[in-house]
Amino acid sequence: MSSNNQPPDPTSLLSSVTKLLWGRSLPPGLLISTVRTAWHSTWRIMMSQLAPSDPTLGYTRPPSKFRALPNQIPLQSQTSLHLYVGLPCPWAHRTLIVRALKGLEDAVPVSIASPGLDGSWQFSNSAISDPNTITPGPDKANGCKTLKEVYKSRAGGYDGRSTVPMLWDAKRKEVVCNESYDIIQLFNSGLNELARNPGLDLSPPPFKQKIEKWNSIIYPNVNNGVYRCGFAQSQQAYDTAVNELFDTLDTIEDHLSSSRYLCGGELTLADVCLFTTLIRFDLVYNVLFKCTKKKLIEYPNLHAYMREIYQIPEVAETCNFTAIMEGYYKTLFPLNPGSIQPVMPAGSEHEVLLRPHNRDSLLLQGKSESALYVS
Repeated sequence: MSSNNQPPDPTSLLSSVTKLLWGRSLPPGLLISTVRTAWHSTWRIMMSQLAPSDPTLGYTRPPSKFRALPNQIPLQSQTSLHLYVGLPCPWAHRTLIVRALKGLEDAVPVSIASPGLDGSWQFSNSAISDPNTITPGPDKANGCKTLKEVYKSRAGGYDGRSTVPMLWDAKRKEVVCNESYDIIQLFNSGLNELARNPGLDLSPPPFKQKIEKWNSIIYPNVNNGVYRCGFAQSQQAYDTAVNELFDTLDTIEDHLSSSRYLCGGELTLADVCLFTTLIRFDLVYNVLFKCTKKKLIEYPNLHAYMREIYQIPEVAETCNFTAIMEGYYKTLFPLNPGSIQPVMPAGSEHEVLLRPHNRDSLLLQGKSESALYVS
């Protein structure tokens, strides 16, 4: 091959750029110092847009704008609901799982967006033969190109954050809710007349207090905790987040040694909320978000618990590992400027997740009534 067809040498290219900007090449030390300062300043600006922070530079998640509980959904809206999700998002994944477990696929159609390089959720024009296929595709409700366009199309418009999941009223052209926990509560108990599996209750009255207790622990320290690690903008904020994350995982690991699920012998909404973070842990959070103290596969009970939930067919069908990895590694530029995607870790491979979990014998006994619930 002719040398004229060879790609330019990166070192020569950098040298040429520095000569253009500053004349003769800068000394290596000065060049590194200059680039480091410029990059750090740019990183701060990008992170401030990506991840709002508190005075310690710890990540602060903005509250959801549109809230709605099951008893607040108008009856006329219940037959015109449309769900918007993105597959990388653990919050959106919750809604897909409960929708599938309750058998609401026909009653609540879904449009699946992909994260764009500019940070927006975008729809593709790919044709989908199966309307329930869990892959990115077009906006089936409004024909929009981006989720932001959908939000803006509501009565009165909207200029806030365009997040997933989002539940849309296709008749009224209105956002019903964009808070994931509100949506899964609605799917669990508010649409039973439309569900194929109305008898399933993932939040039965005797377990409600336990579910709320677990959520109060899991949400700040695990669900949001991994983001507090990854989006920390100071060492202090990172240290606090990572210690709280792994202290909580240690507690759950111990609890699951004698309790099949978080609240005893039955799957609940608390388990769904924990699962969507666990299934992404070794795939993404351990590496990209610096949650490096342990891999999830190093927790025998947690990993087996995750495998058991994954082996529920309706749950496995909602898991798209390719979309999850690409969604994080390819689009979170401030955390991964080169957009290089690592190989899938062994503990997250489909074949490994199908290994026997041996948790069937762990019924409501022993520590299933955990000390966490003792006042």
